[in-house]
Amino acid sequence: MTDRALRLLRQDRRLAELTAFPFDFDLDRAAHGHGEEVRLASGGPLETVAGDDTGGTYFLCADGSVLYADSEGAAGIIGSSVDEALELMIGLPCWRDCLLLSPDDGEEKILAYVTETEDGIREHYGIDEKRAELRAALGFPERSPVELVSRLRAALLRTEPDFVLLNADEGCAYELLGPAGPPVWERVLAAGRADLARLRDGDHTAWRAVADDPVRRRVTLRAAQFDRGESDLPLLRHLLRHETRSSMTDELRLAAVLVGLHGDTGDLPLLLDVRETDFDTACGLSGMPEPGSSAAELRAWARELDASMFGTDPSDEPVSTWADLARDQGMTELARVTLIRELDSIVMDQSRLRRPDAPRALSTAPLSGLSWDFEELGDLTQALRAQRLYAALQERAWDRASARRTLARLAREAGRLSEAVDSLTAVREALATPGDDSLRHWQRVNFGRFIAEEHYRLTLALADAGRAEEARALLTAADAVLDELSRSAADGVGELAGRAAARVREVD
Repeated sequence: MTDRALRLLRQDRRLAELTAFPFDFDLDRAAHGHGEEVRLASGGPLETVAGDDTGGTYFLCADGSVLYADSEGAAGIIGSSVDEALELMIGLPCWRDCLLLSPDDGEEKILAYVTETEDGIREHYGIDEKRAELRAALGFPERSPVELVSRLRAALLRTEPDFVLLNADEGCAYELLGPAGPPVWERVLAAGRADLARLRDGDHTAWRAVADDPVRRRVTLRAAQFDRGESDLPLLRHLLRHETRSSMTDELRLAAVLVGLHGDTGDLPLLLDVRETDFDTACGLSGMPEPGSSAAELRAWARELDASMFGTDPSDEPVSTWADLARDQGMTELARVTLIRELDSIVMDQSRLRRPDAPRALSTAPLSGLSWDFEELGDLTQALRAQRLYAALQERAWDRASARRTLARLAREAGRLSEAVDSLTAVREALATPGDDSLRHWQRVNFGRFIAEEHYRLTLALADAGRAEEARALLTAADAVLDELSRSAADGVGELAGRAAARVREVD
């Protein structure tokens, strides 16, 4: 597909006026931009090409796809090119009312709905003659509403993960316009399901390839978790033996559980060998039945661990499981969007952090986990967003200072030096007036050294940015922190402190 139609509209004022009214694709509105600053989660470029009379905006993406964003916080791909999007809007002027229609609804239902909706438009505007004129001028064929609905649905389902729109200031994602695609776990497990089928078919090449590839092995084990076959024991033993190469992983524990559920006491020596792989594995698989145990004891151990950690419903798995597996398979945007949606849901409803055993208390670990996951993806903007909320929810002085120090590091690495300075100010405030006794020994432990180091690193960054006055002020604060540290805690900071001081003298 091309953007031929867009060029014609820009060259022919009459055609541009026809698409603007009554088909609501107004090139003149492009100059006004969208109602708020937006960007793609992927970081890809966006070009505003048109708007509509409801405050919606049409964006052109790098691959030519057209992304429509309404004024209520929803967005979706409506065509693989401007030509395709215009053909939809002209042939189906009621397309916004057809977002939830599907080819599965059948021709009769689709035609009846479109006819009724277009009749409502005809009561106020003439669309048939203008539609015929535009189709002739732009070279568009006449397509049935059924085909256009099918095209619209296919386009909308391409939105996630590559074309998810974010509010540029807050970082939160727009809702999907139209239908949601398959659940994330379905896309993540697709390759694992295919590999599991190959293993079950006895494909010896696959047996070697899957066992030797740590990512394929992990995904295949997850596929086996949710598709448990009675004859899977040989392939499960095979994967278990090879998963020991990765030391103690969730998938190693899963493989041991899946083997144990078969209740074959002949597997007890294998399970013992796996447990003794290294110290971490011995800890992770503690409580495993010893050789000589009964089949009932083996099954009971496996069932208990299965119920507490795994199960057979993929929707029960933590979002982090699917994000990690997506990232490891190279599905970076799927991982990113999955995590952004999870963070958005927590920001909108912090009650999701309530601990089941203590409803009045919050478990903030998911936020620190999200911050770490975003940092692994290289998305410091979202990592900062998660870390800010995590820091704001900390109650103990030690936790506040630790969270703010991490926030300062992330802000510094993202180039947000003012935010980093503010975060370190909050760290020093926590040290000076903690409000509890959790920081009573901070000067004598590595935590104090980490705080001093971050002060000096930020001092260097400020100096390199030509912000000499702020660098001098922070150097003074850093030296004050260093002076409070014990000799053992201050070990190793001297070289960094010297470099920071020399750099500040240079910019002075």
